Amino acid sequence: MNSAHDLGGMMGFGPIEHEPADPNFHAEWEERVFALTLAVGATGSWNIDISRHARESLPPAQYLSSSYYRIWLDGLEKLMLDAGLVNEQEIADGKQAIPAKPVKNILTAEKVMPAMMSGSPYDRETQAEQQFAVGDSVSAKNINSKTHTRIPRYVRGKTGEVDKIHGCHVFPDSNSRGLGEDPQWLYRVKFTAREIWGAEHSLKDLIFVDLWEPYLE
Repeated sequence: MNSAHDLGGMMGFGPIEHEPADPNFHAEWEERVFALTLAVGATGSWNIDISRHARESLPPAQYLSSSYYRIWLDGLEKLMLDAGLVNEQEIADGKQAIPAKPVKNILTAEKVMPAMMSGSPYDRETQAEQQFAVGDSVSAKNINSKTHTRIPRYVRGKTGEVDKIHGCHVFPDSNSRGLGEDPQWLYRVKFTAREIWGAEHSLKDLIFVDLWEPYLE
């Protein structure tokens, strides 16, 4: 969807500030939000694309004025409400008010490190033949989806070249809507800075973007 989360190429936000020794967390509450997100996500009540959509669908003013882990927390509250794991009153006062809803899985302490180390592969098998090959010229479609999508606005309508084929992966646009994984071919597409940003930029500077086949023509 088109919203405040899609910041690529947008002006007026100033430079990115790099901390000399960038810590993983800046406060204890951020650690707790990370742990909560991991634990509740492991219940199987939603998938990663649904969780991303929950964050990006926050009101733009709220999103842009929030810190990274505040966005995670607000997104998690939306997800838990939608899944019926909590109600508004429980979020407001931090006390259980309704019986716990059964979940598919519980992430106990001894499972945390194996889960973190194993990750969650999203490559899949498919019977569909790939439409493009390395070296093909492709254009990113001008898609303005009202739901979750992984095609950034700054490449829409731009022409590039297929640089690498990653195989088939879960298609976020479908997965985020609960419509199934719908595996699609995933390509690394090479764009010139001039194509993306205009004639005053160099043809030698390159931008690589991973794009699913339905995004391309």
